Amino acid sequence: MKARRVAVTGIGVISSIGTGIEDYWRALVAGTSGVATITHFDTTDYRVHIAAEVKDFDPTAYTDKKSARRMDRFAQFAVAAAKLAVEDGSLDVAADPENIGVLVASGIGGLQTFERETEVLLNKGPSRISPLFIPMQIVNMAAAQVSIVLGAKGPLSTVCTACSAASNAIGEAFEIIRRGAADVMLAGGSEATITPVGISSFAAMRALSERNDEPERASRPFDHDRDGFVMGEGSAILILEELERARARGAKIYAEVCGYGMSSDAYHISAPEPSGENQARAMTAALAEAEIQPSEIDYINAHGTSTQLGDEIETRVIKIALGEHADKVAISSTKSMIGHCLGASGALEAAASVLAIDRGMIPPTINLENPCPECDLDYVPNQARERQVRVAASNSFGFGGHNVTLVFRAL
Repeated sequence: MKARRVAVTGIGVISSIGTGIEDYWRALVAGTSGVATITHFDTTDYRVHIAAEVKDFDPTAYTDKKSARRMDRFAQFAVAAAKLAVEDGSLDVAADPENIGVLVASGIGGLQTFERETEVLLNKGPSRISPLFIPMQIVNMAAAQVSIVLGAKGPLSTVCTACSAASNAIGEAFEIIRRGAADVMLAGGSEATITPVGISSFAAMRALSERNDEPERASRPFDHDRDGFVMGEGSAILILEELERARARGAKIYAEVCGYGMSSDAYHISAPEPSGENQARAMTAALAEAEIQPSEIDYINAHGTSTQLGDEIETRVIKIALGEHADKVAISSTKSMIGHCLGASGALEAAASVLAIDRGMIPPTINLENPCPECDLDYVPNQARERQVRVAASNSFGFGGHNVTLVFRAL
């Protein structure tokens, strides 16, 4: 049986630079930074004082107060993004609930809940731990809550592959539809790790930028003066839908999902494999599945975290995978604006890639003021670029050597 084709028919976004796709896209194109001094907790005694927080988020705008209290912030984000996606895609879940599934990723899950209940245990004893601790903290609860709130009864799953998680979620949802196990999947990722443990643990690894006096300039992928990534938070959910079903109901089609590639570094628990050859295999596999030549790629949304090793190696990866076309493709890192949202990153970046196809505009890499000599490709510095995008790829590389590439094309 010929594999079915899959379209993106709705997008929902909760981010540090905007809620909903219009606000999100407007801020990306304008080069707006969502990075500022942390307000979630007092950072006086911390090495890092900055992050890309979602401001003024009210979960009761998307679900009732009782349900919201039973969700960690990462699950609240996912429910909100899913509802926005359903609204954007004019999807009637109740009309076909058993054929609509949910696959939402997270790298860490309910860290806020874990910290709070651990403090209760240490200060008040085991009898005071909330009975909701586990159902709020475990990683699958973003997907579960989306399914419960929307009434989606199709395939339900979660992916937890660090910073590649949301890209894996979208890729696996794509495969579920292609093989006929569902006609529609709500797929993406959610993360909320701007907490004392989240910030201090990544700071202890010396992974985070310490440009505390200039927060909006701290995330600077591919720049010579980069000093680490900036923690972000948020969620993005894409509606993936079998193409003929989408056409039959007159859905808006943003783009087609056409390629999904994975590989492993088999190298280190946190550092990327230096040669770039293993990461490049994920790109090559995605292009092969999509039956797209490297020369056809117009835009790459890079993993681009603003770390010394990562950005140089990704430059190598793209050169290996695309050959001589690497010098001709436009590349940008939207993490320069929204920070690194860990397990949600791939979904927020997939949304940006799909919107680049739909809107004919490539978002910039902001703060790219002093290009790193080893990062010598076209990283669309500081200003958005108007350009027709027929094919876009999105890279995600996670701790432990999880490499994922998604490919989207215009219809």
